[in-house]
Amino acid sequence: MSRKTVVVLVVVAAALSAVMLGLLLAFFIAGYTSDVSGLKTWGKGLGYVEIEGTIVDATETVRQLKALENNSQVKGILIRVNSPGGVTAPSHEIYEEIRRIRDDGLPITVSMGALAASGGYYVSAPATRIVANPQTLTGSIGVIMEFPVVKGLMDKVGVKFEVVKSRVHKDIGSPFRDMTDQDRELLQDVVADAYDQFVSVVSTERKLPEDSVRAFADGRIMTGRQALAFGLVDTLGTFEDAKRIAASLCGIEGEPRLIRVGRRLNSWLRDLLLGNAEGLFGGFGFPRLRYIYY
Repeated sequence: MSRKTVVVLVVVAAALSAVMLGLLLAFFIAGYTSDVSGLKTWGKGLGYVEIEGTIVDATETVRQLKALENNSQVKGILIRVNSPGGVTAPSHEIYEEIRRIRDDGLPITVSMGALAASGGYYVSAPATRIVANPQTLTGSIGVIMEFPVVKGLMDKVGVKFEVVKSRVHKDIGSPFRDMTDQDRELLQDVVADAYDQFVSVVSTERKLPEDSVRAFADGRIMTGRQALAFGLVDTLGTFEDAKRIAASLCGIEGEPRLIRVGRRLNSWLRDLLLGNAEGLFGGFGFPRLRYIYY
């Protein structure tokens, strides 16, 4: 084979590779940035949202819910929850958005996957219908706050950390000093208040007396079948069952079309980074409240 032929083949191969790369990139971008809520020609269907993994930010989920709500072809929303929960504030933001959309008249069905515990249950609670697999792990109603204390290690290696603070509790939760009894009492009050809010949400959304909720809201996990007995879910079933239930709630006959909202690249990257950080470090970066099951 002549040198000229080799050069031509290399150029052709490079051109084809560039075209393939371009097509893959276009497909990737389209998959994560397109908003299918703008397509109006396929007829009515169910909006579809997935809440997967640890909840560390609400921005993307709220954006998708709003886009589906504003699509005239969306007659109801189906949410697939497969999450151990996460940070309290974003969990509450997602809860509030789901509750608002439901109260505005759009039926919302939650399909619980393998895991919908703690914050994963919190975001499910306001749904019009909650469908759990009999083997779903759910419950884990409770709040946790944790952070490391490395003072002993620092003392061993001879490292000292000086702090200048305005008042006594400004460095509460610092890993560089031991927790005082006063610190623990204050943080326990914070956790107890967040727990009371969680119990109130479950009591209100599931129409259960608070005393009844507190009886099993001790952090325990339970199967979907146990959750049904406690009144935490409406029925047992698969994802396909949840689809049929969601369709019937909004008058769709036959197999419902699922209308998705594409993810934005920046949100995908943000969730990837935040999720990895949460997986690696958990709650050990600084004191924060989490509705999460381990």
